[in-house]
Amino acid sequence: MFYDISTLKTVIFGAGKAAAGIEGWLDQGTGQLLGAWFSDIGALNEVYLLRCYDSAEAMLAERERLARADNPFGCIDLLTGYSVESYRPLDFMGPVETGALGPVYEIRSYRMKLNGLMPTMQKWQAALPGRDAYSRCSIALYGIDGAPRLTQIWPYPSLEARSKARAQSVADGMWPPKGGPDWLTPEMTSTVAMPMAFSPMR
Repeated sequence: MFYDISTLKTVIFGAGKAAAGIEGWLDQGTGQLLGAWFSDIGALNEVYLLRCYDSAEAMLAERERLARADNPFGCIDLLTGYSVESYRPLDFMGPVETGALGPVYEIRSYRMKLNGLMPTMQKWQAALPGRDAYSRCSIALYGIDGAPRLTQIWPYPSLEARSKARAQSVADGMWPPKGGPDWLTPEMTSTVAMPMAFSPMR
C-alpha cells in the first residue's frame, strides 16, 4: 500500500471555505481518501489530506493530475501553496481504520537520521502494542521521497485524553520506544487537527 499526505496552505479562515472544492477534487481522483483535517493547534490555516493507493503507478497518476491542473484541489482562489509527500506504512502496520475515532487528531513528524529507518521500525514494532493500550496509533508511515522522516497520526476523544495518554505511557515506561529517539534528529513537528465534514476519519 502507498500513501500520500497533502498539506494545503490557505488564506486566513480559508479551510472551511475550501471544503466543497476539495471534496469535489478528491471525488475525481484515483486515491482513496482516509482523512481530511484542518489545523487547530500548530501551523494555522492548513488542511491535511491522507490518501492511500493500491500501487505506486496509481499514486503517480494522481500526482500528474495535480501537476497539470488549472484549479488544484478545486480551491485555487483560497490556496497560498501546497505540498504532497509520499509514504509507505511501517512493515507491521495494518490498514487504516476509519470512522468516529477522534475528533482530536495529532499529526506528528520526526526527521530520522540518514540510516534510521530500520532501527526505528524495529523499536516501534516492539513498543507500539504497549503504547496502543493507552491510545491507538492510526498509522505510522515512513517517507519515500524527500528527507528521511517518520509521520504518525493519533486520534483522541479530547485534548485532555491526549495529555493523559501521553503522560501515563511515559510515566509507566511504555513510551517512547527504548532506544528509539537515538535514531531521530531534533527536527520534530506536531499539529493538532480536527476532521472536516467529509473526512472518513472523524
